[in-house]
Amino acid sequence: MTKKLITFLLMNLGAFFVAINVHFFLSPNNLATGGVSGMSIVLNSLFPGISIGLFMIFVNIVLFILGVIFLGFQFGAKTIYTSFALSGYVWLLELVAPITAPLSDDILIQLIIGQCIAAIGMGIVFHQRASTGGTDIIAMILNKYIKVEIGRAVLFSDLAVALSSSLLFGAQAGMYAFFGVILNGLMIDYTLQQFNANKEVVIISQESALIRAFIVGELGRGATIHTAKGAFNYEQKEVITTILGRKDLSRLKNYVGKQDEKAFITVHNMNEILGQNFKRLA
Repeated sequence: MTKKLITFLLMNLGAFFVAINVHFFLSPNNLATGGVSGMSIVLNSLFPGISIGLFMIFVNIVLFILGVIFLGFQFGAKTIYTSFALSGYVWLLELVAPITAPLSDDILIQLIIGQCIAAIGMGIVFHQRASTGGTDIIAMILNKYIKVEIGRAVLFSDLAVALSSSLLFGAQAGMYAFFGVILNGLMIDYTLQQFNANKEVVIISQESALIRAFIVGELGRGATIHTAKGAFNYEQKEVITTILGRKDLSRLKNYVGKQDEKAFITVHNMNEILGQNFKRLA
C-alpha cells in the first residue's frame, strides 16, 4: 500500500508540473507545443469562452473514445488517471491563479523554463510506468493503420499541432512551438536518464576473484563473468559485468584501485534496465 501511495503521489506531482508549464508559460504566449495541451490552446483561441482545462478534458475524452474504437481498450489505468489529472490541474490553476498576460516579454526564456519544468513532470510520470495520454493514442492509431513508427507518429502529431498554431498565432509563435516540441523531447530524455542512476560496469583485472567477491559480498549486487582473450598475446582473462548505482560505483572504483592499479574499467550509461531486481517487464 505504501508503494502504491507513493506512486499515486508522484503521478500527481508529475501531472502538476506539466500543468504549471501549460498554465503559466505556454497558454499566455499562445505556444501550442503539441499534445492535448497544444490542441486545447488552439481550440481556446477559436472558442475563448471555454477554458483550456475544460478543453483538455473534452479532448482527452474524445481521444480515449477513438482509441477504444480503433485500438480496443489498451490504455493502462495509470495513463487514464494521469491524463485527466493533468487536465484537472490546468483547470484548477485557471480558477485559483488566473493569468491574463505573459510573465515576461522574453518568450524564449519562458519556453525554455516551462519546458524544463514540464520535462521533470513527464519524467516523473514515465518513471511510474504511465503517460499523459493524448497524442500517444493518435500515434498508436497511425502505427496500427499506416504502419508509422510510434516515435515518429508522436512527433508528426505534435508538429501538426505546432503548425496549426502558426496559422492562428503567426509565424513567430509557430516557430517557437516547433522549437518547443524538439526541446520537450530532448529534455524528457535527459530527465529520464537522471532518474536512472544505474551504470553498467565492465572490469578486466588480474584480481577478478577478489573484485567478484567484493561485488557480491560487500555491495550485495550480482555480476556476470565472461572469459575473453587479449588481442596481443591471446592471454585468457575474466571480464566482470555488473549494474551499480552511483554510490556503489564509487565504492567499487576505490576498491579496485587498491587491489589492482592496472585494472581496466569501463562505465556505460543505461537508458533502461528491465527484469530481475530492476523494472518489471510487464
